[in-house]
Amino acid sequence: MIDTKQKILDTAENLFGAKGYDATSLRHIITEAGVNLAAIHYHFGSKEELLDQLIVRRAGPVNEKRIALLDQIEAEAGAAPLPLEKVLEALLVPMSEAADRNPEFVRLMGRMHAEGMLPSVLNTHFQQVIARFVAAMRKALPELPEHELLWRIHFMTGAMAHTMCGPPDYTRVSAEPSPFRSRIARLIAFLSGGFRAPLPQQDHIEVSQ
Repeated sequence: MIDTKQKILDTAENLFGAKGYDATSLRHIITEAGVNLAAIHYHFGSKEELLDQLIVRRAGPVNEKRIALLDQIEAEAGAAPLPLEKVLEALLVPMSEAADRNPEFVRLMGRMHAEGMLPSVLNTHFQQVIARFVAAMRKALPELPEHELLWRIHFMTGAMAHTMCGPPDYTRVSAEPSPFRSRIARLIAFLSGGFRAPLPQQDHIEVSQ
């Protein structure tokens, strides 16, 4: 039998994903979950804390697996540059596996993205993981200037967000019912080429000066 806290989390995940965070009130959640307002305050205290715990429930195990995979890659590489594709796999594959298991959470993150809440969510729940992987990308691409590396990571985060939770685009391929794992395989191939691309002409000039 699902306990009250779990029931509230499941209900909030569905409603936030379907209606959006701002459009979903605590009254909506307690009505749908069949609990009282006191249960929300007892387990979470506020709507904001409810969202935080909901994200921790799904993202926590993903981040733990990411770091474990990255630790293994760094141990195997020793002093050598890290293999770029392996670093990208460590970042993206755990996320895609979780997405295939929990499509409701993907829909929720899509709402966070659409409502402009994703930067705050990333800052609160993913900052340590982001720092580790930025450092890993430096080790994978030691020849890439720092400023250019950060730009390419910026482009990567946009591609990740669009691949996982963006709306169907004009090509219609993102609306195909393919597993997220196959989407990520394509994304890794795309990103690895992008990270290894030649520097923009302006940066060639700046570096040579």
